[in-house]
Amino acid sequence: MNVAIAGLGLIGGSAAKAYHEAGHVVYGLDHDQTVLGFAQLAGVVDVLLDQNNIRECDCLLIALPPSAAIAFLQEWAPYIPAQCLVMDFCGTKRVVCEKGFALAQQYGFTFVGGHPMAGSHHSGYAHSRADLFANASMIVVPPVTDDMAFLDNLKKLLEPLHLRCLTVATAEEHDKNIAFTSQLAHVVSNAYIKSPTAGRHKGFSAGSYRDLTRVAWLAPDMWTELFLENKDNLMQEIDTLIAELTQYRDAMERSDYEGLRQLLDDGRRRKGEVDGWTP
Repeated sequence: MNVAIAGLGLIGGSAAKAYHEAGHVVYGLDHDQTVLGFAQLAGVVDVLLDQNNIRECDCLLIALPPSAAIAFLQEWAPYIPAQCLVMDFCGTKRVVCEKGFALAQQYGFTFVGGHPMAGSHHSGYAHSRADLFANASMIVVPPVTDDMAFLDNLKKLLEPLHLRCLTVATAEEHDKNIAFTSQLAHVVSNAYIKSPTAGRHKGFSAGSYRDLTRVAWLAPDMWTELFLENKDNLMQEIDTLIAELTQYRDAMERSDYEGLRQLLDDGRRRKGEVDGWTP
């Protein structure tokens, strides 16, 4: 299989390494010529992707931020062959999928929205690895959600990533859920570490601190774009969290032992409910 990958950062670079290890031919493209050179020297990228040889490719994976992914699609759509399946790996789906589906219909190729639930607080090709997606879920936004033959073919195309499962969703469902599972966590982590007390944490911190602050180390440009693109859903989640935190603070201010205990027990039980544990 000939696999084209646009963007060789953490996600795109990891995908390139996974397909390379599986024995496929990787056509690569990145705006950073140094990164592209490293990938070629390592044998991860076999061919430099251009608007002529893209016609040889069976699938095209776009591992770029949303605005860059859309710009890339608009420029390259006339050159993408009909047999090529195009999938983006962006962290939000509504805007990208709207543009992707429209361009696919106009030029005759197939577009699928995608978001691998894998990553790292480190970014860039230097931190990419072939097993990044192993046992991860891939959220997919297909043009139709009830075509089992199409989804089976998609699974085969993605086999080199060794995913655990494909989760089919609409673009709206994706953005609503990802605001809670990913984006809110990044906001909370990034805000939490700004406490004046954080500078004195050494010797006083363990797993809770590490878990909560891991994603505070983020790529500001990328996450700013993702937050603003999904701000309606993310602001709703932030408002919900503020309301919940206010209840805890108010209970403490009143020295309300039973009220505070109930809030804590409610949270413990809710964790059990959503993750399938028995309280």
